[in-house]
Parts: sequence; C-alpha cells; structure tokens
Amino acid sequence: MWKKNFLFRAQEAAPLKESENELFHDDAEPALDSAGLQMEKFLSVWVQGEGEDEHPTMYTNMYVRTATLDFKTRAGFLQPLQGRTHQIKQMLTPEQKGFLREWLSTTSPQAWEESDDHFRTLFDLE
Repeated sequence: MWKKNFLFRAQEAAPLKESENELFHDDAEPALDSAGLQMEKFLSVWVQGEGEDEHPTMYTNMYVRTATLDFKTRAGFLQPLQGRTHQIKQMLTPEQKGFLREWLSTTSPQAWEESDDHFRTLFDLE
C-alpha cells in the first residue's frame, strides 16, 4: 500500500515539510494540562493508494483530522481521522484542495487517472 501525509497549518495552502509522524509521534509528549500552552491548529491529510514507496499506481482513500501542537513544549493533540466525503470537503480549504489535487495529479498522472471519480470529487471546489 502507498500512503502519503500532508500536514497543513489550519489556514495555509502549502503543507509543512514535516509529517504528522515527525511532529506528533516521534518527538511530541502528551500534555497533562493545557494551561500555558500556545497551541497552533493543523490539518493532517493522509492519502492512500495502490503502489509502493514513492510510486503510486492509483489513489484510493483520503482521511483528514484536526490537530493542535505547542512547538515550544512539543505537546500535541490529534483528533480521530475523518474519512467521509462531506467531512473532508468541509475541513479542507479551497486552497488546500487545489494544492493536493495539483500535487497528486502531477506526481503520478497515471495514479490520478486510475483513481475513481468518487476520490477525485473530494477536490472539487464547491
């Protein structure tokens, strides 16, 4: 299975260089108390598909979740993944949808073309 994570600041169109795993799992500590934390909001987008490593052959699923992180203390909170079409469409900004559509379609045009219409409609700008 092929998978890729894009981590966006809540209202920014381009993702961070770091992935969810790097910021929230590798170094982050669970917060016992939120007092004094300077939390930033993020959207973590996971795209799955057929293929290996960096070579997807078809995109199949997308999941999105909100997250917050305090960079100073490395404390973060992740919400459960959402995979329903209407939830994904509501959570992503038009600019984020545009970035993802462009990245997916240019990184592997074959995988984009092989993806079903249901997957591609996630990126429609309504």
